[in-house]
Amino acid sequence: MTELAPGFLWGASSAPHQIEGNNLNSDFWANEGRTPGMERSGDACDSYHRYREDMRLLADAGLNAYRFGVEWARIEPVPGVISKAELAHYRRMIETAFELGLTPVVTLHHFTNPLWSAREGGWLGESAVPRFRAYAEAVAPILDGVEWVVTMNEPNIFATMLGKAQAARTQEAAEDWQSPTVENGGARPPLPAPDVKIGERLVEAHQAVREVLREHTRAKIGWTVANRAFVARPGAEQKKRELEYIWEDLYLEGSRGDDFVGVQSYSSQWVGADGVEPHPAHPDNTLVGNAYRPDALGIAVRHTTEVTGGLPILVTENGIATRDDTRRIAYTGEALEHLGKAISDGVDVRGYLHWSLLDNYEWGHWDPTFGLVEVDRETFERRPKPSLAWLGETARRNRI
Repeated sequence: MTELAPGFLWGASSAPHQIEGNNLNSDFWANEGRTPGMERSGDACDSYHRYREDMRLLADAGLNAYRFGVEWARIEPVPGVISKAELAHYRRMIETAFELGLTPVVTLHHFTNPLWSAREGGWLGESAVPRFRAYAEAVAPILDGVEWVVTMNEPNIFATMLGKAQAARTQEAAEDWQSPTVENGGARPPLPAPDVKIGERLVEAHQAVREVLREHTRAKIGWTVANRAFVARPGAEQKKRELEYIWEDLYLEGSRGDDFVGVQSYSSQWVGADGVEPHPAHPDNTLVGNAYRPDALGIAVRHTTEVTGGLPILVTENGIATRDDTRRIAYTGEALEHLGKAISDGVDVRGYLHWSLLDNYEWGHWDPTFGLVEVDRETFERRPKPSLAWLGETARRNRI
């Protein structure tokens, strides 16, 4: 049994585009209407209007934290024009979290960009970093009292998304859209590795915004990194190290000087002499094709602490795509056991935020269900699953 420190965060996470609905000025919304194989997000879960109900579900279950994002495309719908009404909306969300006893963990960028940013060259354009800084400066005043701020979600996965978008524009990609969260059990080619050039630009943007937020807020500042939890086949250790740098360590090294780093873990992958081995089709695979590997979370936090030199860690995403909630509880319980062992061995973990609070839009697809809460897409009725109460009871005990 691992006793956790008072103040350990227990909660769940979400992303604005996946739950809010009608994010009309974002690049992702525009692509939904013209990309083959991509479903529309539409009203999503209508959380733009129902955020209080969502937060109350967490608080009533016994959880004490909620990670949510602010949407750049809403706050700055055209370059240099800041919506005071949208800033006020997100400030109301923050105050609602405080009112309900939830610690808000606020994300500034979660994969989506204002549509106008593409016209300026996107993240490789000359204006990318100054624009992101200016956006952070506009958001900073509403972050009063917020303890944890994430500048950017999974820049390593975002880099693969940007690379795929570039390939699509140059006619290099003929297949239908593939969500970055969907592997399909090896039925499709694996996602391309993140482009190092894009990754270096995202590190630059993160560090620039970190300084803005330190100047204007008292929050702890970090970003979150998707951890692949690579495990080497015999003789493939060097290949594993090469891939770890491209997929993770570039971004983990970019977090040096931060106040924390977010670890996001779902499964593990084998690395052979030729590279990452796709998961073969198997009855135990999840709805997105991942292998059932709850031990990945322990691998992820240990690797992260090794690369960052012991930077405090928030588990900002961990979960499983399944329709069977008993399997969700089993997976999460095993993942927490591995996390507890890492904490006992000295890894500095400050919280566990499950992905996700709601069954939501999975970046082009509605079928994968990660949520602690089911959402009726016609009526938007929230139906808590047993896993929500189970996680809440775990939080009340504050031990693993």
